[in-house]
Amino acid sequence: MKHTRSRATGRTTLAQVAALAGVSQITASRALRSIASVDPQLAARVHDAAKALEYVPNPAARALASARSQSILVLIPALSNQLFIETLEAVQGILRPRGFEVLIGNYHYCQEEEEELIRNYLSFQPRGILLTGFNRSEAATQLLAKSGVPCVYMMELRQEHGIVCVGFSQEEAGAKVADHLLSRGRRKLAFVGAQLDARVLQRRDGYQQAIATAGFAPALEIMTPEPSSVELGVDLFNRILMEHPEIDGIFFCNDDLAFGASFEALRKGVKIPAQISVVGFNDLPGASQMVPRLTSVRTPRASIGEQAASSLLRLLDGTGQDTVTVDLGFELVVRESS
Repeated sequence: MKHTRSRATGRTTLAQVAALAGVSQITASRALRSIASVDPQLAARVHDAAKALEYVPNPAARALASARSQSILVLIPALSNQLFIETLEAVQGILRPRGFEVLIGNYHYCQEEEEELIRNYLSFQPRGILLTGFNRSEAATQLLAKSGVPCVYMMELRQEHGIVCVGFSQEEAGAKVADHLLSRGRRKLAFVGAQLDARVLQRRDGYQQAIATAGFAPALEIMTPEPSSVELGVDLFNRILMEHPEIDGIFFCNDDLAFGASFEALRKGVKIPAQISVVGFNDLPGASQMVPRLTSVRTPRASIGEQAASSLLRLLDGTGQDTVTVDLGFELVVRESS
């Protein structure tokens, strides 16, 4: 049997897929969107037919037909950051089985770029939006508020009416690191930060507050808006060695910087932790293989993605609350470097 394509576009149509599978177009559409109510045997026939006919769904046509988009927008500040890759994978794992397509907006830690992405993507009428943190332009905030699109915020916490958020306290994590270093007898402390997004500054604030509460002098701050990297960690560590040789404990705002410092310490013969204790953040892959093994704050990256996506689905299903704060916590993983 010959299956012709649409004359207008040359694309295989949903009707042709349904005909080959021997089901209605409604059933074929539901099967291709992985709706759970479709009989598994029928769903398998539909997927086999779609594969045989090289069918590619048309999301624009689907949205026009239903007056509802099947897309979820996820806005993140950096695709180069392992932290957000793990979160995105978890988000997709929750949303795709429900038939949603994930639109990813990468705004490179730039509020203007995020605002433009929000403005452009809202024209696609997304069903929901997952956002990273709360620090964005006033115009972007107003766009979101006026759109009426359900939003869930990731990575940070805020107790506020109408806010659904999933994350952990960045301030408490910073304070935990300070308490740990002080408990190790470190008194000449430093905080090294790069990229300087709101979450980095929150960690810094928690770190400094805990030091002040303990009655000690504020930590030295080495801060740069440059993108975080292992190479930058080398440079900033060398700066501390040259300009502030008295420092005996360093909290790096993320593991990339701490990795660079650890490599440079090995090259220069600086003994960690005998001379300087080092703590990183996020407990990225490789932290436990460093020499010495790196103490770091383990963050629930995948769990944040899963819980945020699930919270958004509950909002869309009408079964979730419009004010929810989910605190997933963190863990200070103490290893040899401190």
